[in-house]
This record gives sequence, structure tokens and C-alpha cells, in this order.
Amino acid sequence: MDHFALYALAAFIVGTSKGGLSSAAALAIPLLSIWMDPLTAAGVLLPVYIASDVFGVWLYRHEYSTPNLKVLIPAGAAGVAIAALLAGWLSGPLATLLTGAIGLSYCIQATVRKLRAQTAPHPFDARKGVFWGILTGITSFISHSGAPPFQAFVLPQGLPKMNYAGTVTIVFAAVNLCKLPAYAAVGLMHDFAWKGFLAMAAIAAAGVLTGRKITQWLPDRIYIAFIQVTLFVLSVYLVWEGLAALA
Repeated sequence: MDHFALYALAAFIVGTSKGGLSSAAALAIPLLSIWMDPLTAAGVLLPVYIASDVFGVWLYRHEYSTPNLKVLIPAGAAGVAIAALLAGWLSGPLATLLTGAIGLSYCIQATVRKLRAQTAPHPFDARKGVFWGILTGITSFISHSGAPPFQAFVLPQGLPKMNYAGTVTIVFAAVNLCKLPAYAAVGLMHDFAWKGFLAMAAIAAAGVLTGRKITQWLPDRIYIAFIQVTLFVLSVYLVWEGLAALA
């Protein structure tokens, strides 16, 4: 598979995540890392994330959880600021490992609750939201892998399927905008090219529409199960990648 095809596939995957298949986006950087280093891949993909966010936010402009947005957006922005200030000292592999561990912890807790028939949703807690939102911003800044901490906080609330999808899309749209100046400041945007970006933005837009259609088509229980299984697989991958890099 040539470089353009890999880039196009990564852009489409990013788009599907903004259409509602939230965990899918984390697969894009490992895909591009086949032929470039992960940090460069993160910088190359950020404009594609933002372009996808525009389409995703428009599609979900009426479907979201207001209490979650009010807490997670400013907390996520704070997390990005913290990560930018500590960029020289943060260990990417350690952050990757911890992000995966958070996702695995949630998956284990969710499985235990199901086995014990404890399926009642957890109420929204603003103070917990601040913590998880900051963690989401930090991990998203480092590796575009903010989904596990976000999902660990939001999934237990039992939001309606489309409200969940809209909330994740809008929160990460805000977080990605906050990342743009920080990425530019540390030189991760120097490979930006308008011609390639416009082509990838169009592919990402098709991905957004595809993700939205799949989200609408799937029954609520199957959609949540899909997100949880994807989160588990992603978390295992992140733990493995982090341990391998630290070894």
C-alpha cells in the first residue's frame, strides 16, 4: 500500500470517528506510523481531525449532553495547556501506557457490573468530569488517544446513543482546536500542504457521513457494545505499545 493510500485510509477512519464511531480515530496514527514517526503523524493528521470536526459538529448540532459539554470542554482545554507546558518532560510511551490502562480499567469495571446485574446508569458528576476532562486533554495532545478517559467518564452515564455520539464529537472538536497552536509552536505542523489536506478533508467528510449512517443504523445496545469492544481492543494495543516502548 503506497503512502497516499495509507494517508487516505487514515483520513477516512478519522472521519468515521467524528460520525459517531468514536474509538476508531486512535487507529489512524499507528497506520501512518508505518512510514513516518508517530509525532509527525500526529501533526500531519491534526488538520484532518479539525476538518472532520467541522462536519461532525454540524451533523450533531442538535444531539449532545449539555452538562457534559460545559465541564469536559474547559477541562479538556486545560489538559491540552498542561500537556503543552510539560511537553519537554512528558514521556510519550508512559502516557500511552497509562491511557491504555485507564481504558482497560473501565472495561473490567463495566464487565463486573454486567455480571452482577448492576446496569443502572451513573449520574453525571461535575467534579469527576473535571478530572477526566483534563486527562482527556493531556492524552489527546500527546497521541490523539483521548477516547479511553472520555469514555470511562461518559459511557457509565447511559446517555442515549445519538447524544453520546454528539457529545464525543463536540468535545474533541474543541480539544483539537486547542491543540492547533500548541502543535504549531513545537514544529509539528511544518509538513502541512494545502493540496494534500483538501483531498484528505474530502475523504474524511465521506468518513463522517459513513460513521453517522452506521451509528443511526445500529441499535443502541449494539452500538454501546461496539464502542466498549473497540475501547477494549484499543486499550490493549496502547498498553502493549507503551510497554514495548518503555522496555
